[in-house]
Amino acid sequence: MRWIRAISAHTEETAETLGGKALGLVLLHRLGLPVPAGFVVTTEGCRAFLRDGRLPDGLGDELATAVADLERSTGRTFGGPHKPLAVSVRSGASVSMPGMMSTILNLGLTAEATEGLAAETADRPFALTSRLAFLRSFASATTDVDATTDVDAINDAYATTDADATATALTRSIEAVRNLVRRRGGRPVPDDATHQLKQAVEAVFSSWDAPRARTYREVNAIPHDLGTAVIVQRMVFGNRDAHSGTGVAFSRDPNTGENVPFGEVLFGRQGEEVVSGRATTRPLRELAEREPDVWAGLLDALHRIEEHYRGPCYVEFTFQSGELWLLQVRPGRFVGSAAVRVATELVAERLIGREEALLRVSPLHLRHARTPRIASVEEADVLARGIGACPGVATGTIATTADGAVRMARTGPVVLVRPETSPNDMHGLAAATGIVTARGGPASHAAVVARALGKPTVVGVRGLTIDADGASVTAAGRTLPEGALVTIDGTSGDMVLGSPRVVTDAADEHVRRLLAWADDVSGDHSAREETQRLEAAHRALRAL
Repeated sequence: MRWIRAISAHTEETAETLGGKALGLVLLHRLGLPVPAGFVVTTEGCRAFLRDGRLPDGLGDELATAVADLERSTGRTFGGPHKPLAVSVRSGASVSMPGMMSTILNLGLTAEATEGLAAETADRPFALTSRLAFLRSFASATTDVDATTDVDAINDAYATTDADATATALTRSIEAVRNLVRRRGGRPVPDDATHQLKQAVEAVFSSWDAPRARTYREVNAIPHDLGTAVIVQRMVFGNRDAHSGTGVAFSRDPNTGENVPFGEVLFGRQGEEVVSGRATTRPLRELAEREPDVWAGLLDALHRIEEHYRGPCYVEFTFQSGELWLLQVRPGRFVGSAAVRVATELVAERLIGREEALLRVSPLHLRHARTPRIASVEEADVLARGIGACPGVATGTIATTADGAVRMARTGPVVLVRPETSPNDMHGLAAATGIVTARGGPASHAAVVARALGKPTVVGVRGLTIDADGASVTAAGRTLPEGALVTIDGTSGDMVLGSPRVVTDAADEHVRRLLAWADDVSGDHSAREETQRLEAAHRALRAL
């Protein structure tokens, strides 16, 4: 059996074999859009690994061949000192599981390759920063080291504002992280790129069965026996220079459905920093001002992908020295009123017909189309304000840890309040009624998972601090203990004390238009509940 496939326009496989992420990359190739060269280890390899507890026979040889092909196509050397090749190693199941499995960036940056990258770019701090990012993600994927706490503590210990001392500080951080991995993992980080890659593939396969991934599958009714593919691609560096960066983009606003690009961007940083929520992102529109050529390329890509999907899309991208690269694409899965608006506007744009628009809207979308909101912020006791990341209103008692949220949810609704969330918080996110984070934006881990779960969420609440040890949160000079009652509005971004008055708006023009189509299809124009009208249309369409 062949375990590896190339990622190209000619690849002919299904999502069940390649995983959804790799299949999306194949689509980007077919549309003629810029994608870093790479290959995919299939889900069959993962299932064999999980069954036997080791990489399947022949996979090691196939990895060597695939890497040699990648070296030839890029003109670079994997782990070598001359024009070194670094790769990303990402998971990709047939069903999207955002942030639930491991990712390793900059793999192949051995000590020798890092020196080669420093010489090639004449930028030693960049090369060392990239190696440190590799060690950070490798440690998190292969040991119990927590990148957010353990590695950040090391970085903070050696941080400096002195430009002349930056390389020395980075070197010390690198050595400290390597020592930490050796102590906690029981073996050193291999300084051989081939061994790094094999360990990384094993780590991604193993992460399929991590508790956070199993929890996510259970919450979303995803079978446990699917396995994940592993995508290996040439690295493009969003931290390369002042004309580099990374971001995420929706072709339409996922909160409202409005036909305008929506997303976030970070300049001079790498992709994990956008989705982790650790860094403060900038609105996507700033890309148009700072990198107009990258912006034009992104708009063209979003338009071409929308035409293919006949609907909205989501992409992750990096730009290196002013050159755009697309790293991931999937259909934009909107909820509530946003889903209704998109469906009706796609009909007006002649991308789909009325019948398909009706089938794209579920009764659940319709029930959530009339989004609750806090009636009057002026009447409420506002504690803090952030960015609304998932519409709706949630009232519950504050929990400051994921474990606490699970425990407290047994006796009533809970609002999980965290600095940012990570995949390790999945059990708490599943238990909570609403979510608040001090950092991150609309594409952070908390926001993406919340939209998948349909839970009201507020992110990026500036001035909010969380003391998990002291079981309290502080904002605007006020400190609240864990267990205090709060309400959040995932549209406005408000977090208020107590349980304020909540209202639900009347059906908007998009809902009225969709329901008129539903009555025409069912032939029943009698007065009924909105979901009954839609369900009648669904029955009529399925009977055709």
